[in-house]
Amino acid sequence: MRFTDTHAHLYDEAFSSEEDQAVERAVEAGVDRIIFPDIDSLTREAMFSFAGRHPGRIFPCLGLHPTSVGEGWQDEMSALEGYLSRKIYAIGEIGMDCYWSKDYLKEQEEVLRIQLELASRLDLPVIIHSRESTKLIIDILKDCRHMNLRGVFHAYSGSAETFRELQGLGDWYIGIGGGLTYKKASIAETVREIPLDRILLETDSPYLTPVPFRGRRNESSYIPHIAARLAELTEKDIEEIAAVTTANAEKLFGI
Repeated sequence: MRFTDTHAHLYDEAFSSEEDQAVERAVEAGVDRIIFPDIDSLTREAMFSFAGRHPGRIFPCLGLHPTSVGEGWQDEMSALEGYLSRKIYAIGEIGMDCYWSKDYLKEQEEVLRIQLELASRLDLPVIIHSRESTKLIIDILKDCRHMNLRGVFHAYSGSAETFRELQGLGDWYIGIGGGLTYKKASIAETVREIPLDRILLETDSPYLTPVPFRGRRNESSYIPHIAARLAELTEKDIEEIAAVTTANAEKLFGI
């Protein structure tokens, strides 16, 4: 079986000097391709450098994360534009975040709209961060129907009804990660109502570690545990989960 981790930050300082070993462990576990969403200018060069050491395994993206949007967001966007000549596979991680702070929501919205326009112009998918902000983002997407957007709602926590609403606003997938393995996780019920050909597997490493490793640093090699839980909930074989979610990643990101 082959898997793709469609959302991992293995370039995070949590991996220190063993990030390359984390890739080796992922490959040994059958996770042979990993999508790297961008955060901001502080980690961007490290991300591209890391990806350059693993061609055909790691696929970098470009974007300004909503929690990195502040007073200096124009400088951050200027820095981002300097990387547009690089090979990238999506615009992301972009979106809005009402969990950590609401101080710069107006700026977050402006930056999101700019980056959605960029994705449309470059004909690239987007990776959406929507923590406690899904309704706000859906309202923005309604204004952007003409852009023919496509992408994934990372760490999806919405309902099946919200998913169906998204399908009228573009070509959208949902990212399912370690949260699926937690007790009383609402997403466990939701995934039963979402077609498998709309689901992507992700870790969000080093965060959201799945059971039975919860409490440890997350990494891409844990994807099979998320896949196993998805197979259990949807009453499908894990081989089918691997094949379909891998095909979904290939289609969305062009890898």
